[in-house]
Amino acid sequence: MQDTTILDYEFEAHPQPVAESDRATLLENPGFGKIFTDHMVVIRYSADRGWHDARVQPRGPIQIDPACAVLHYAQEIFEGLKAYRLPGGGAALFRPGENARRFRESAERMAMAPLPEELFLSSIRELVRVDRDWIPEGEGASLYLRPFMFASETFLGVKPASEYLYMVIASPAGAYFKGGAPSVTLWTSEHYTRAARGGTGAAKCGGNYAASLVAQAEAIREGCDQVVFLDAVENRFVEELGGMNVFFVFDDGSIQTPPLGGTILPGITRNSLLTLARDAGINVREAPYSMQDWQKDAQSGRLREAFACGTAAVVTPIGRVRGRGFDFTIGNGGPGMLTEQLRAQLTAIQRGTAPDPHGWVERLF
Repeated sequence: MQDTTILDYEFEAHPQPVAESDRATLLENPGFGKIFTDHMVVIRYSADRGWHDARVQPRGPIQIDPACAVLHYAQEIFEGLKAYRLPGGGAALFRPGENARRFRESAERMAMAPLPEELFLSSIRELVRVDRDWIPEGEGASLYLRPFMFASETFLGVKPASEYLYMVIASPAGAYFKGGAPSVTLWTSEHYTRAARGGTGAAKCGGNYAASLVAQAEAIREGCDQVVFLDAVENRFVEELGGMNVFFVFDDGSIQTPPLGGTILPGITRNSLLTLARDAGINVREAPYSMQDWQKDAQSGRLREAFACGTAAVVTPIGRVRGRGFDFTIGNGGPGMLTEQLRAQLTAIQRGTAPDPHGWVERLF
């Protein structure tokens, strides 16, 4: 089998790319996840050939058989990362190696063929290079990259597939929450949990998000922005939101976040914020935190701030938490000082306007 750490990409230009003037109009207010660039990456895997047939080609529909394994047994994983426009031109990625590592670990958990990390990275670089004109400028703007992989074998037996399709698409992005909300309100899920020990909570697979949608819909019906899940064993301890990790800031200046343990996604933004906080000498704890303590500490004033974090939304203040029989506000209900400080520091590093002491930013051109 060939060495698939690096493959040569065949390139097929889009025959009718979006006109420059139309693209400029779209980039003025791209929203999130609704506009897509001209091209995509496709790489195939088979048990006998390994990873092969790497292409950058016009973005378009894909054809699969009704017996395609992913449609029946949900072998599917994805990642999310961003390319940022740098001052004076050029673009950069933020910690793409961590996405590559997590993508491989997700594949292993889902019994899928692991994509070599260098192949993951080269696919991202190729697509950004080809569609570089789609990277928007302005505060909060970026090119959101969505690598994903699914079982493409035509087969109805319950087994790991022997064929996979890996793809990367790209979408210009503005603010994740509409109107750039100063803070979000959470609804506490009472009947649903996101993940249990031994499950797929630490993998970035579509099934985790599908399982969260009914609870998220309940949150919307209750007038909230996002759902927050508790642990599956005692239904007491805060785990994470539908798609973001969560942090708590206390009156002594310390920070706490739920610990990783197989049920929480090991967020790259989460890890970056922990590092920045420790660099600043802040006392950081990775420890369980119950919903009862969250309510009690918010009401007493011991808890001053709370925020959620993830690739898409970066850092989002949490202003209010609701559930059956309780409703409380955190601090003044808006962004807290430390939340804003960490967000500003992180985004400045991502966009190349602040020193990068940990070498997180990869400049592309």
